[in-house]
Amino acid sequence: MHKAAPPPGRYEFHQTEMGVPFRIVLYALSQDSAQGAAAAAFERVKQLNDIMTDYDSDSELSRLSQTSGQDQAVPVSPDLWVVLARAHELAQRSQGAFDVTVGPYVNLWRFARSQGKLPDPARLAKARLAVGYANMQLDPARHTVKLLAPNMRLDLGGIAKGYAVDQALQCLSRLGVASALVSGGGDLAVSGPPPGKAGWRIELPPLDASNAPPARFVLLSQAGLSTSGDLFQRLEINGVRYSHIIDPRTGVGLTDHSLVTVIAPDDLTADGLTKVMSVLDPKAALEFIAKTPNVAVRIVRKPRDKIEAYESKRFRRYYD
Repeated sequence: MHKAAPPPGRYEFHQTEMGVPFRIVLYALSQDSAQGAAAAAFERVKQLNDIMTDYDSDSELSRLSQTSGQDQAVPVSPDLWVVLARAHELAQRSQGAFDVTVGPYVNLWRFARSQGKLPDPARLAKARLAVGYANMQLDPARHTVKLLAPNMRLDLGGIAKGYAVDQALQCLSRLGVASALVSGGGDLAVSGPPPGKAGWRIELPPLDASNAPPARFVLLSQAGLSTSGDLFQRLEINGVRYSHIIDPRTGVGLTDHSLVTVIAPDDLTADGLTKVMSVLDPKAALEFIAKTPNVAVRIVRKPRDKIEAYESKRFRRYYD
């Protein structure tokens, strides 16, 4: 008579990658196999950060930015191509509500946060000349990218973590892990549910404002979830709260104090869409999401004194 195989155990791992805490929860038959799989997934995230960070002047992304205005069609790696192609498609569809050419604005706002004052209007006006998704030309046949305007700087902070989370999860799946959760910052993706469960139970944090709707929980399987808001990164001046999320159309940080959650089939999709949903007004955001297959959004915001909450019809099916 054969002994029943032992049930897989739950293992959890933490590591800082891409400047944020990454967490992996997985189910495996042994500590050794769990550790090996997690190490490979973290290594994949590190590899992607080395390609896509704008903090390292020698990363592939930074080297691409350095060719701006030189009429150069630059071949890019498969990973960078996937992210830039998806970003460009989202920029076109949202008419610039999402735009990875915002690097010049982001640099000004990073400096502004460190100084505790708003960016200089003259510098914002100058930066505007180097921003605009129409100035990034992609050649799908050759996988080349040409940056047309001088001084362009690409910033993938609004989408690269989503891709990295997806890739870490795929790495775990290739190593035989059927049930896992990977999170990094406000990004998260899950594969199959934990043993004996219908899905992964994920908490949606409440907006940090009095009288905000309470925390809710969603149940997810084979999905990505991304949350964006101004909870941790912001600049407050004269009682006005400026988010780290910048409206690419104006160059100014958002001021509506919001928390946006998108659920999608993968986290690359969810991550990019949270920025679009944050930048667009709620009515336009819900119209946009209604035309996007297999995604759902929840928006909680406090533009002035009153808290507003919106969600797409599809979002309700995820509540636990």
